[in-house]
Amino acid sequence: MVQDYYRSSNKDFLLARGDSFVLLQDISFKFDMIFADPPYFLSNGGISYQSGKVVSVNKGDWDKRNGGYDEVMTFNRKWLKLCRDNLKENGSIWISGTYHNIFSIAQCLMELGYRILNVITWQKTNPPVNISKRFFTFSTEFVIWARLKPKVPHKFNYDLMKVLNEGKQMTDVWRMPAIGRWEKSQGKHPTQKPLGLLSRIILASTDPGDWVLDPFSGSSTTGIAANLLGRKFVGIEKEEEFCDLSARRREEMEDEMVRKDWMNHIPDIRILQSLRTKDAPTTKLGF
Repeated sequence: MVQDYYRSSNKDFLLARGDSFVLLQDISFKFDMIFADPPYFLSNGGISYQSGKVVSVNKGDWDKRNGGYDEVMTFNRKWLKLCRDNLKENGSIWISGTYHNIFSIAQCLMELGYRILNVITWQKTNPPVNISKRFFTFSTEFVIWARLKPKVPHKFNYDLMKVLNEGKQMTDVWRMPAIGRWEKSQGKHPTQKPLGLLSRIILASTDPGDWVLDPFSGSSTTGIAANLLGRKFVGIEKEEEFCDLSARRREEMEDEMVRKDWMNHIPDIRILQSLRTKDAPTTKLGF
């Protein structure tokens, strides 16, 4: 049985501290959706530019690649196989990455029998400056969306996505900013994803009350977004400092004013709230 490191008062947010390769085997529950932000293996001593300063791209020992391509394949194949055992038959998984790891993940997904549905291109509206001027500015990350089985239908709130896109079909290119200052009030994780990105992913492929798993929870943006949208969350995180950061973020959300402020910062939620106030009878609002 998995021991909680932190549990919210209403039990909609559970965080366990430990190695996903161990804890995933101890979870017998099946989830409606999984979001994973695994190591990108890009901590190689490079530099970037943030907030007017030159900074190292190194994230930590957990993001360093000590071996070659085979080691990366083994790592990705192992956690993706474990996730299969924790996903409902109609469930789906979303995995974020860059060119450093995304091709390996795609190959492992196909080897393990998943069906890849989309590869979302997240185009950042505020990318870091290209200080070397030796290549095009990196402004995108990718999110693979796959379902568990090739012939078992997955959950997709297609009409809701159209509502969020002014009545037009939503494409696989999403223009969104990286995290804002308001998302760092309790501290910052080095690979923290924006709540806007996770909110759209959760709205697209889950319903209120569904359970969402994140095996590399980090600062638990997945869990915060899930709870904002009326979903339930289980996260696994190895580093204690990030478990503490996650707990502080979830506790901060207990303040109703903070909760409302966060929701007002997320464009998709603002749109749905405006429709809710208009009481649109034909719109499934998703939370």
